[in-house]
Amino acid sequence: MAKYRRILTGEPVTRDPLDLYSQCEFLDEFHLGFSSFYTFRNRYAIMVNMNLGHRSFKKVTGFQRMDELNDLLRKFSFRVKKDDCLDLPKKNYQYRYVDMTKEQEKAYQEMKDICMTTTKNTVITVANKLSMLGKLHQIVCGHIIDNHGETTYLKNNRMDALLELTEQVDNKCIIWACYRADLKKISNELREKYGTDMVVEYWGDTSDKERKDNIQAFTTGKPKFFVANPATAGFGLNLQAANTVIYYSNNYNLEHRLQSEDRCHRIGQKRNVHYIDITTLKTVDNLIIKSLKNKKNIATQVMGDQWKEWLR
Repeated sequence: MAKYRRILTGEPVTRDPLDLYSQCEFLDEFHLGFSSFYTFRNRYAIMVNMNLGHRSFKKVTGFQRMDELNDLLRKFSFRVKKDDCLDLPKKNYQYRYVDMTKEQEKAYQEMKDICMTTTKNTVITVANKLSMLGKLHQIVCGHIIDNHGETTYLKNNRMDALLELTEQVDNKCIIWACYRADLKKISNELREKYGTDMVVEYWGDTSDKERKDNIQAFTTGKPKFFVANPATAGFGLNLQAANTVIYYSNNYNLEHRLQSEDRCHRIGQKRNVHYIDITTLKTVDNLIIKSLKNKKNIATQVMGDQWKEWLR
């Protein structure tokens, strides 16, 4: 019954153009001119028929008519970008490449070739390719979770690279990681190296009270390192006290990446912000970056955005 409807979002398209339908329909279905999501999808998605056992379905393989969709959006929406209204410092990006250890290489190749590996007398198997990709990413990051939910840490160079990078950080630093096992390991290693009071955490196991206290301590107190998961801490926080951001690992979610970048690149930041991605070439790390590139490429076509430097 509201007379007006408004919506506001930082990232309208983070997966694909189909993200737009529910947003536009909420405003008024008149704007897009489609009676249902399926007619919208049929117009702008390229689909093929797939069969899985006795079930058939349509799989989206690409998108079309992006210029037309862009023109539709312009009729009832507008954008104000940070660059248009804020005088923020520059973002600088770099990669830190690390090799896998022999232990990682063995586990990685076995998992890739036969969907099974053995670590410390424990056999770890996967049932499908999606699960395999997850295990491969765990191995690259320096751990693997077995079929019983137990974590085994692997000798790796990624943690050594992280600790080496922290020695070069003069000011406060945010460290993002995707896995609970890595977040625990990173926090413990940093506390052992720099002291207990120099590290705060913000991820799934952090209580609400601890989260509030940790943000306060990091922004105004002694702690130098903020260890967090982008899915938990990547939205809405003001962490301008830091100007170095290290990605121990990335995931396939473009919104998590874009939002987590901007926790410290916002009003109040006076220094250039440095982003460092730790990555291993010729591994699943490359698949993740490729996936993010594809999503950003689609968003660029729809919204007219510019490429992020770190994805070039």
